[in-house]
Amino acid sequence: QVQLVESGGGLVQPGGSLRLSCTASGISFSFYAMAWYRQAPGNERELVAGITASGGTNYVDSVKGRFTIFRDNAKKTLYLQMNSLKAEDTAVYYCKATLSTRHHWGQGTQVTVSS
Repeated sequence: QVQLVESGGGLVQPGGSLRLSCTASGISFSFYAMAWYRQAPGNERELVAGITASGGTNYVDSVKGRFTIFRDNAKKTLYLQMNSLKAEDTAVYYCKATLSTRHHWGQGTQVTVSS
C-alpha cells in the first residue's frame, strides 16, 4: 500500500519560514520524481516545485529564491524549505510521486501565512 504523509504545515507570520516533509512508504522512493503542489481556496492546484530522481529541480516563478525542494532517499522523505513566506503562499500543500504512468498523492498539509 502506497502512502505519502505530509507534515510541517501551520500558521506563520509573513516573512517567516516553514519546512514541509513528505514521507513515503510502499514505493521505491529513489526511482520516483517528486513534487510539491498547492491549492488555495477557489484556485486550481498548481505545481510549486519538482525534483527528479537524479536531483534536478524546477520551481514556479513565484517561489524562486524563497523555496528549496530537496530529498533524502535513505529516509524516503521529500522536503520543501519555505522562507520569506507571503500571504499568497497560503494553501494546502500536497506532495506527489511520479514514475512513468504511476502517480501517488499525499493528503495535504495546510500552510497559512498571516499576521
